[in-house]
Amino acid sequence: MTTQSTRAIKPNILYYGTPVILLTTLNADHTVNISPLSSSWGLGQYIILGMSMKGKAVENLQQHPECVINIPEHSLWKNVEKLAAYTAKNPVPKEKEIMGFSYCKNKYDISGLTPEYSTNVKPNRIKECPIQIETEVRHIRIPDYSSLFAIVETEMKQFHAHESIIKGDHHIDPGKWHPLIYNFRHYYSADKELGKTFRAET
Repeated sequence: MTTQSTRAIKPNILYYGTPVILLTTLNADHTVNISPLSSSWGLGQYIILGMSMKGKAVENLQQHPECVINIPEHSLWKNVEKLAAYTAKNPVPKEKEIMGFSYCKNKYDISGLTPEYSTNVKPNRIKECPIQIETEVRHIRIPDYSSLFAIVETEMKQFHAHESIIKGDHHIDPGKWHPLIYNFRHYYSADKELGKTFRAET
């Protein structure tokens, strides 16, 4: 292994390579909103989400604390990108309007994705996503050091997966599951295995 020198820089963003999720939440009129997110992490049966306070998702979760965490595979990146420039906030907040966002009520139509009924929560799932996790919101925290984003703690209620990526009874086959990765605002596929941790069960 060669040692590389480092240099201090100031990147505009810190999306250093995390899975994309499509969060479905319930609007006040009981329609469903889809929000692309790139900040999430799992802690046991809990999934923590980081999201902007300028979007519709936090507002929806404050009013109806249920959501579905839909995780797309790499082949769905164009569907995800179709959602990128739209918000369900009407009127569009000035900050988002300046960034080029437009209002869109029906995100399913604009993305070409298909709704599917959930079993334990009201927001529906996205049929094309190989992993769909129905969750309940346990806590929404707005940090005292920044009012720009919220940290949302969710608890898994039901885990759905496409048959094609299931191994055995309760495992996901990592050789067949290729999540879409958001890497400094570029889309990448995670499809090359380098090894596995000592705790891997497959």
